[in-house]
Amino acid sequence: MTTGTEETRIALDPFVTDLDGESAALRAAGPLAAVELPGGVPVWAVTHHAEARALLTDPRLVKDINVWGAWQRGEIAPDWPLIGLANPGRSMLTVDGADHRRMRTLVAQALTPRRVEQMRERISKLTESLLDDLTGDVVDLKADFAYPLPMYVIADLMGIEESRLPRLKELFEKFFSTQTPPAEVIATLTELAGIMAETVAAKRAEPGDDLTSALILASEDGDHLTDTEIVSTLQLMVAAGHETTISLIVNAVVNLSAHPDQRALVLSGEADWSAVVEETLRYATPTSHVLIRFATEDVPVGDKVIPAGDALIVSYGAIGRDENAHGPTAGEFDITRTVKNRHISFGHGPHVCPGAALSRLEAGVALPALYERFPSLDLAVPVSELRNKPVVTQNDLFELPVRLTTG
Repeated sequence: MTTGTEETRIALDPFVTDLDGESAALRAAGPLAAVELPGGVPVWAVTHHAEARALLTDPRLVKDINVWGAWQRGEIAPDWPLIGLANPGRSMLTVDGADHRRMRTLVAQALTPRRVEQMRERISKLTESLLDDLTGDVVDLKADFAYPLPMYVIADLMGIEESRLPRLKELFEKFFSTQTPPAEVIATLTELAGIMAETVAAKRAEPGDDLTSALILASEDGDHLTDTEIVSTLQLMVAAGHETTISLIVNAVVNLSAHPDQRALVLSGEADWSAVVEETLRYATPTSHVLIRFATEDVPVGDKVIPAGDALIVSYGAIGRDENAHGPTAGEFDITRTVKNRHISFGHGPHVCPGAALSRLEAGVALPALYERFPSLDLAVPVSELRNKPVVTQNDLFELPVRLTTG
């Protein structure tokens, strides 16, 4: 078996200039690829579907950053641009076992299917309001529609004041970017935590009909969650709850525009919008790479091994187009595909995304409403001119110029 020191590492492009090409190279390297994150941080990446499912349920891989040899040796700078993703504070994202079950149970009790379904009317109203405001020939659909919808929804759900949203937008831009100057990394994390702590304090003083209040209440009635844990959970839910859905909506529009035959099928009713959502999640998954797990002992994967103390990322961008899971046409966008293996773009195992149903609901409301209003909507620039933001964890465009032609 080989280790990362014995082979060339694939350096992830911090500017994400060719995400598809990079994902293909990762897949070609085998189910386990030696990778270098921006900043020169060596990790492993699982790139194939079956191996990802196995590793995501392997108890030898944990979320505790103190297991990471590089962290223990002081090789990870506190102002590394991705530190907020690698070490985001104590929440259900960063713990395992009994602690994870305790935290996730409380989130599940607060984020019930009934609560998610109750959001449908609010999502529909927000969607229609945003569509009413789309005027002119060419608009940036990301800035004017795909971004504000999930941000308003998650703010409603978590009980965050709308007046905070412009600043949160600026902070999360820095939080996810590989290009945030080192001097701003810690300040960004500190300010984000402060906003979340203020929200928790306000909801503890005056509870409302929101998820933050429900977490506080559930914590008081049963298993205890500290304020620090609630703050970290709130930040996690806000971060994941808007970024994933933005990219899902944007990537669906891009691929329907790039495949007019597919668009015609769904607009005519021959294909369902749920097929568009699921195929977009598989083919152009919103999350390119998820940071980060750590090996408590040597973990063999195929003819390679993740040594004890090494770190693993999950490369969903590569996994979604694995031909072994999705057939020989895995590299094609096809809402009618007959190979129906379930994608794992929302994760798998104990840490599967708790907000998956909400993201699907938002996209399932937003996309048909958008095309009902603008059935001939199309890209205002060639696909080749669309540019990804410098975010290695998200499949995220700077902007999405579209032409609102109707007919």
